[in-house]
Amino acid sequence: MRRENLQMRAKTIASLFIVVGLLSQTGCSVFMAAKQPPQKDMSVLRQGTSRSILLAELGQPAATEMKDGKKVDVFSFTQGYSKPAKAARAVFHGAADVFTLGLWEVVGTPTEAIFDGTKMALEVTYDENDRVESVVDLQPGRSQAAQTTPTS
Repeated sequence: MRRENLQMRAKTIASLFIVVGLLSQTGCSVFMAAKQPPQKDMSVLRQGTSRSILLAELGQPAATEMKDGKKVDVFSFTQGYSKPAKAARAVFHGAADVFTLGLWEVVGTPTEAIFDGTKMALEVTYDENDRVESVVDLQPGRSQAAQTTPTS
């Protein structure tokens, strides 16, 4: 009788460790989805937008120089996701974690690591009034959907 109690306790403790281990693995993809980079407003790249508005949205340029008497900024950043998109992804990962008892993390965490935004590199030339004159995508190999060209 005493031996059966010990065996039962050992099984209970082992089961508890397994459950705690599985539950501790959940949440990585949820956290990663919520912490993806924010989406930048690419409409500021239109011709005529002031440099100060561009800097407020895209941040400080990686480089600034003068070319042919015109100021040129090079921006390097990650184009991320909107708040609703990040929230939806986090909720999906959380629900998938619950329904699969944490096994979703095997798929969800690498997925979030891969889909971490689009790396952008843009060269912006300004006119004499520090307004956007032209934008050149320095990574022309990206898909057409990710590319941005200025409009008049």
